[in-house]
Amino acid sequence: MAGSFVLNTGASIPPVGLGTWHAAQGLVGGAVCAAVKVGYRHLDCAPSYGNEKEVGMALHRLFQDGVVKREDLFITSKLWYSNNGPQYVPEAIQTTLDDLQLEYLDLYLIHGPIRLKKGSAPISENSLPCDIPATWAAMEKLHDAGRARAIGVSNFSCRKLEALLAVARVPPAVNQVECHPGWRQARLRELCRSAGVHLSAYSPLGSPAAAGAGAPSVLGHPVVASIAGRLQRTRAQVALRWGLQVGQSVLPKSTDEARIRENLGIFGWSIPEALMAEFSGIEQVKLLRAEFGVNPVNGYKTLEDLWDGEI
Repeated sequence: MAGSFVLNTGASIPPVGLGTWHAAQGLVGGAVCAAVKVGYRHLDCAPSYGNEKEVGMALHRLFQDGVVKREDLFITSKLWYSNNGPQYVPEAIQTTLDDLQLEYLDLYLIHGPIRLKKGSAPISENSLPCDIPATWAAMEKLHDAGRARAIGVSNFSCRKLEALLAVARVPPAVNQVECHPGWRQARLRELCRSAGVHLSAYSPLGSPAAAGAGAPSVLGHPVVASIAGRLQRTRAQVALRWGLQVGQSVLPKSTDEARIRENLGIFGWSIPEALMAEFSGIEQVKLLRAEFGVNPVNGYKTLEDLWDGEI
C-alpha cells in the first residue's frame, strides 16, 4: 500500500484500513481475507462489533496460508465502555487477543470517555463516573509490556484530549473519530497535529446506514459529486482521498469485494488544491450522534452527549 503516516511511537500506520463495524458475522471473515489479498494492511476491530472471533479465524487462515505474516499487518482494537476502569483493562485486552488469535495489538484504543456498568446496555442511565487518567495508566502498562505497541483513544473531543494529554506519561498515539467532508473536525485536527496525535477517521464515507433516514449524504453532496465527475473518480474515492490529503488515515467499511478494491484506489493521484478548497462549502453535520438510539435521561439526548459532559 502506498504511503503511510508515522505515529509518535515511530511506528507507521497504513493510510487505509478496513473497518469492521457493522460487518455482519458470516461476512466479515471473507471481507478481511479479500481486503488483505488486495493490499490492505490495516484492520480496525473492536469487541463491541461482535465479530472479533471471526476476524481472528480469518487472520489465522491468512497467516497459515502464507498470504501475509503477522508483522505485515497493523491491527487495532478497543477497550469497550463497560471495561473502562483500570481493574478491567488487562482482562479486556486478553479477551481481544484470544479472539483475534494474536499475541499483541499494534494499536489499542479507549473506545470513548464513557464508563458503563459491567454487562449493561449502552444507554446513558447505565453510565458510571469515568476516571480516564486511571484507565490510561493501565493502558500505559500494556504499552510498557508490549501487549499494545501503541495506545490511543477514540471519540475524544478537544476538551477530553487536552485533559488526557496533561496527565499522560505515554501520550496517546491516535484519536479515532468520525471524520469526513461533511464533518471535517478542523479544531480537533489542529489540536491533534500540534500535540503529535494522529487523527484516524471512522465513517469516512459518512456511514449512511448508521446515520439513519433523513441524514445528509456525504457521497450525495453536490460538491463531492462534482469533484468526482471532474476527476473521473468515484465519489467514495474522492471522499477518502480528501481524508488522506488533510493528513488522516481512513477506515472505510465494506464486505463487498468490489467496493473493498475500489476504496483502495486512492493512490497515484490527488485532488488539486483549487478543488480541495471547494470542500469548505459543505455544511457540517455530525451524522452518528444517535448511534446508540438512547432516549433522553438526566438531560442527555444520547450517550454520546456524555463525551463532553461531567459524568
